[in-house]
Amino acid sequence: MLALALQSFGAATLDIAVIPKGTSHEFWKSIHAGAMKAKQELGDKGERVNIIWKGPLREDDRDQQIQVVENFTARRISGIVLAPLDSTALVAPVETAIRARVPVVIIDSSLKSDMPASYIATDNYKGGQLGAAHLAKCINERGNVILLRYQVGSASTEAREKGFMDEIKKYKDIRVISSDQYTGATRDLAYQAAQNLLNRYGKDLQGIFAPCEPVTIGVLMALKDIGKAAGAIQLVGFDAGAQSVVGLKAGDVQGLVVQNPVKMGYLGVMTMVDVIHKKKAPKVIDTGVQVITRDNMNEPANKELLEPPLDKYLKDAK
Repeated sequence: MLALALQSFGAATLDIAVIPKGTSHEFWKSIHAGAMKAKQELGDKGERVNIIWKGPLREDDRDQQIQVVENFTARRISGIVLAPLDSTALVAPVETAIRARVPVVIIDSSLKSDMPASYIATDNYKGGQLGAAHLAKCINERGNVILLRYQVGSASTEAREKGFMDEIKKYKDIRVISSDQYTGATRDLAYQAAQNLLNRYGKDLQGIFAPCEPVTIGVLMALKDIGKAAGAIQLVGFDAGAQSVVGLKAGDVQGLVVQNPVKMGYLGVMTMVDVIHKKKAPKVIDTGVQVITRDNMNEPANKELLEPPLDKYLKDAK
């Protein structure tokens, strides 16, 4: 009877909530795909895992994300994998969850707390440095550039922006003529902000750095509107959204600093399962970052980063 009871306990399904910053951008679909990939592999090994994918629609809805975390805590879910959209506002609900014995793994963007079991993300500061170095190369290390920021409180993009500013200062003939403008959470807001900046600086501008997918797409749309796409103003963006990749192919985007969100979602779930089973998890896991250009985008490894096989893993997602 005891052996039977132990066997039944071992077969219990783990309910793991994966909570993104938002659900509308392609980056988060890749995170979701990675989580489902982990579920499939764990299932093949006899580990029963249920992925519950739930997050706010917009990446500026702190209250909704807090509510999602609190609801899963109240349910005493097996574990939470969270991409916090605000590094400070999510501290209290996360620490409350952990005190309630609901383990938390942080992905994508850091949280100002040491309590989560692990932090799995890109080295975002390095990504910003890579973006600055590539933009400098694109404009022959001379000219005027703009950093169009995302939103206050987003730790991942703030680290990229800092990396960009620290690196671009090394080029004595490059001048940053605007670095204090924020777009907000959507590509439409980024488009409006980019339009305003281009109206003001477009005649004497050589390059722009966009620190995430919605900003990259918003800038690209604004450049096309004024006939400055296809390299008239060099654009280096971040992340591999479909529109950004089309822009890269067409020569409208000169480089994309690319993460590996599928790997991030995958390792988030795999690490959480280890934590639930009381295995030691690394405190920090770096999922990698690199620059992809029109010249190297068709290399097999880069092609998969730009066009991950999402359908393969999301076909069974609820």
